[in-house]
Amino acid sequence: MARHATNKNLQKAKRLKSDEFYTLLCDIERELQHYEGCFVDKVVYCNTDDPKDSNFFKFFKYNFRKLGLRKLIASCYKEQSSGLFSEPAKGQAYYCVYEGSEETTKVGYFNGDGDFRSEECLALLKQADIVVTNPPFSLFREFVAQLVAYQKDFLVIGNINAITYKEIFELIQGNRAWLGVNLGRGISGFIVPDHYEQYGSEVDINANGQKIISTNNCLWLTNLDLAQRRNDINLTKHYSGNELCYPKYDNCDAINVNKTKDIPKDYPGLMGVPITFLHKYNPSQFEIVRFRKGDDGKDLCVNGKCPYFRILVKNRAPLTSTIIPSNGHATEQASASALNMQTGK
Repeated sequence: MARHATNKNLQKAKRLKSDEFYTLLCDIERELQHYEGCFVDKVVYCNTDDPKDSNFFKFFKYNFRKLGLRKLIASCYKEQSSGLFSEPAKGQAYYCVYEGSEETTKVGYFNGDGDFRSEECLALLKQADIVVTNPPFSLFREFVAQLVAYQKDFLVIGNINAITYKEIFELIQGNRAWLGVNLGRGISGFIVPDHYEQYGSEVDINANGQKIISTNNCLWLTNLDLAQRRNDINLTKHYSGNELCYPKYDNCDAINVNKTKDIPKDYPGLMGVPITFLHKYNPSQFEIVRFRKGDDGKDLCVNGKCPYFRILVKNRAPLTSTIIPSNGHATEQASASALNMQTGK
C-alpha cells in the first residue's frame, strides 16, 4: 500500500531544502575590511537581502560614506504561490535604494516574488557594479553564473564544496574568481529560523534570542582585488631526499601532497594538493593544471585509494639546486628557465 505523505512530512521536506541562512554582521565586517578601496563610487546590490533584516544592507548603509559608495540597493524574495509546498506569503517582495541619507531612501515593490533571476531583479542588477550577499546555497552555481554573464564584480558566501563544482573551479582556474580571506572557522556562523533543528555544540542562541549555527564549512568567493593573492606560499619542504613522503599516483605522473604546508619547493612536475590550497593560491607562483582526474579520466588514486579531492598544480619556479658561494652559506637557486620567466627574459 502506498504511503500517504502528511502535511507535516511535506513541510519537513521543505525545511530540509531551506536556504535560510543569514550572515552575521561580525563576519561581514571581518571580510569587507580587506576590500575598502574597491567600493569607491560604486553601486552595490545585495540581491537576496531583506533591507529591514539584512546585515549586508546594514553594513553598507552604515559605512556608505566611509566606503565612498554611490548607491546601495537591496532586494528580497517573498514566496507568492500557494501550492502544496508553500506557506502563506508573508508580504510583498520589495527593494530599497539608499543614496547616502534617509531623505534619498526609496522603497519599491515588485510585481513578482523578488527572485534574483526575475526580470525585475535583473533590471536592478544591470544598475549595479558589485554584488555582495549570501545567495541561496542550493542555487549557488546559477547565482554566480548570472553574475559572470552580466560581467559584475562580486563578493559572496558559499559552501566550501562549491569550489569542486565544475563551473566554479573553471572560474578559479581561469583567474576570473578566487577565494576571499576568511573560510571555515573564519566564518562564525549564520542566523537561522527557529524551526531549524538544534543539535550539537555548534549551535548557540545570541543576546537577541536568535539561533546561530556554526557550519565551519563556508567560504567567500570573489573577483575583487585582494592583496593576499600576490603573496607567495612559504615553501619549506624538499622532495629530494624525502621521496617516500610524496607517493606517485597510480593513474597520473604526479606526486600526492596531503597538506599545503608540505608542498616541496624543489619539485618541477605535477603535484596533487588539497582543495584548501586555493585559499593561499598565488597565480604567479603556481599554475592550476587540472582538477581531481588522472590521465585515465578517473579520480586520482594512490595504491588503489582515492584521497579527497585533489587539484593538480605546478610550481612556476621550482628550486632545483643548492650552491655554496664563497661566504660558505648554502643558498638555493631556481632553474634557469624559471629565473628567465621571473625577469621577463
